[in-house]
Amino acid sequence: MDSPETVYKYFPELDERQREMIAALGPLYAEWNAKVNVVSRRDIDNLYERHVLHSLALAKFMTPVAGTRILDLGTGGGFPGIPLAIMWPDVRFHLIDRIGKKIRVATDIAERIGLANVTLQHGDSGEYHEKVDFVVSRAVMRLDELAKISRRNIATRGKNKWPNGLVCLKGGEIEAEMTGTRLPILEVPISDYFSEEFFTTKKIVYCKL
Repeated sequence: MDSPETVYKYFPELDERQREMIAALGPLYAEWNAKVNVVSRRDIDNLYERHVLHSLALAKFMTPVAGTRILDLGTGGGFPGIPLAIMWPDVRFHLIDRIGKKIRVATDIAERIGLANVTLQHGDSGEYHEKVDFVVSRAVMRLDELAKISRRNIATRGKNKWPNGLVCLKGGEIEAEMTGTRLPILEVPISDYFSEEFFTTKKIVYCKL
């Protein structure tokens, strides 16, 4: 059965406050999904596996230093930004989406669980002019297109193990997208981290910008 334990088993280092925040996500998203179709109807009963844990695959791939700035481009209802902000309380997140009702959901949930390290914006990526260390994204658009629009927000100087760039959650066949970027790319199967069948075809794609 889908529950916060799906997350806890892979992240035993979570403290009590983080566990409380993770546990609150299920009821809050279910409450909102009854009013607004934020998460696919067939997925709401698998929220922890298919949305929360999926988002947190990035926390297996990288560990940003305190003060790192991350832009979640096309966050929808708050994925991957909200789970990552819970995981990394010393990292600053900005979540943006062009669909107003989804940003309203993400804003409400962030406020109700007490997330202090996120800001949210209803708008297009072109309306955000700050520089960040990483852009993260989950199933928003083709990788080559995403890399092109993300580059303008990436700071020149970085402070992390991974150079500043784009980190995406992707699924299916993406070879053509990767070829189209013409940039250094690293592809990591999420099944390297999580054993659930859902992750068999899911990947993390890192692109240095």
